[in-house]
Amino acid sequence: MHIRNFAIIAHIDHGKSTLADRLLELTGTVKPGSGEQLLDTMELERERGITIKLNPARMSYEYRGKKYQLNLIDTPGHVDFNYEVSRSLSSVEGVILLVDASQGIQAQTITNLTLVRELGLKIIPAVNKIDLPNAQALETAAALVELVGCDEAEIVFVSGKTGEGVESLLQATVERFSPPPGNDSQPLRAMVFDSFFDPYLGVVAHVKVVDGHLEQGAPLSMMATRAGFKAEEIGYLQLDRVKASKLANGEIGYLATGLKKVADCRVGDTVILQGSNAQALTGYKEVKSMVFASFFPEPERESELGGALDKLKLSDASLKFEPIYSKALGPGYSVGFLGLLHLEIIKERLEREYGISVLVTTPTVAYRQEHGQSLEPWVELEIVAPKSYFGPVTQLASQARAVFRGVEYLGDQLIAQFEAPLAEIIIDFYDRLKSISSGYASMDYRLTDYRPVDLAEVELLIASEKVDALTQQIVRTKAQQYARSTVRRLKTLIPRQSFEVSLQAAIGGKIIARADIPALRKDVTAKLYGGDITRKKKLLEKQKRGKKKMRLLGRVEVPSSVFVELLRR
Repeated sequence: MHIRNFAIIAHIDHGKSTLADRLLELTGTVKPGSGEQLLDTMELERERGITIKLNPARMSYEYRGKKYQLNLIDTPGHVDFNYEVSRSLSSVEGVILLVDASQGIQAQTITNLTLVRELGLKIIPAVNKIDLPNAQALETAAALVELVGCDEAEIVFVSGKTGEGVESLLQATVERFSPPPGNDSQPLRAMVFDSFFDPYLGVVAHVKVVDGHLEQGAPLSMMATRAGFKAEEIGYLQLDRVKASKLANGEIGYLATGLKKVADCRVGDTVILQGSNAQALTGYKEVKSMVFASFFPEPERESELGGALDKLKLSDASLKFEPIYSKALGPGYSVGFLGLLHLEIIKERLEREYGISVLVTTPTVAYRQEHGQSLEPWVELEIVAPKSYFGPVTQLASQARAVFRGVEYLGDQLIAQFEAPLAEIIIDFYDRLKSISSGYASMDYRLTDYRPVDLAEVELLIASEKVDALTQQIVRTKAQQYARSTVRRLKTLIPRQSFEVSLQAAIGGKIIARADIPALRKDVTAKLYGGDITRKKKLLEKQKRGKKKMRLLGRVEVPSSVFVELLRR
């Protein structure tokens, strides 16, 4: 059997999953009409129309009298899940670089191409959605020639919706992609590129057999964690798991380890036979959390939240978390994410799969302290937009403290390069970019280094009492603006009390912003019917003294809904 391992990479919504459906149908893996987005198995993926988790599928294809085993890995397209793409690419020998004929080259297209080139993989450029009335197939192909450096004859034109050109694409994968390297006579080495948890089989790892072969029942161990186990079940994925007695050299499949601990089966680890002296596989990057937020569960559900996060980590190796405690919100977890979409997905999965609702604090980045100095993460930022939007794009970037590095042109598109602080672009930069470009621009970023920053810790005080959950580290030049806007929002969110409530923002004990919520006034003179004016004045004076005493001794009970609204930007 001849083997070809390949992935489909593209910008979000360029048609990867739809094209994968046509490939599965054409190879007879599924019957035509079996459904759409077959490799998007999560409910959230189907609802949002995006791929969140990489998904492998084996297909059989006969070409010129030879039978081929095609192992396809469908990959995410959103910038948050770039890590998933890197895991896919480490397991294949070639990629289909897919570009939407109606949208052209986008930011994620360029980032994915960079990853492919770093790994030295073979590329088949393909123009998708050629059936659309507004498709600009020839213009998109010309831009691909310039970007990839290929001949126009190498580009395959397809329609994932109608199936046009898909047969030619399958033939190209067989002809242009190389078979996986490796030696069947060498000791077993298999790379773990994904995992999920099965209540009966324990941790189930997706693996690629790089050297040797993998047999059911074989005594195995993980090189990094040194966890020993037996191959409880092995096989390959064809939408569902298909059992097999053996995975040969170069094949992609699954391995049921029976392990119960998340830490024992790390993504990127090497599976070997127990007692083997084989060397660990290299070239795998450890995932780094880019955004941090705190999750606070409903009362008395902290332990359930910890267990749910543990299980989610089995299917999402990029998820990192540790327990914390807040005076205002109680016990919770500080959680690290790849980006805001990743945060949103995890929050929704907790609610849907485990029935746990959480309060999420404002996302922040991880600052470092070295030699008494604060350092913040910086990224290389790439923005792809029509040429006419160069001015608004550079203006928006300058507002985010970005440094302009250069611009390139591909047809009617520009590719602007910047260096920018991560904290400035993770919250609403993408939304503002879409707004100023009428929806045409796209962006991508890569973490580069950490640079010095002057930070100020802004504390929020309600009735002179500090609220830990609302304390934020802000760049000093923007601290005053942040403090004023936060105090104004708090004033509209907190219900009025029977006494006056002061809202303050402070840096190092110095108040930099203030607002007051006026007291609810009870008409204490309503019971008076005429009489001397001094009676009315006495009642009002008594009320005034009572309010002053309550302001000193009263405690403001802040509803959780206030935190929820305030922590949304």
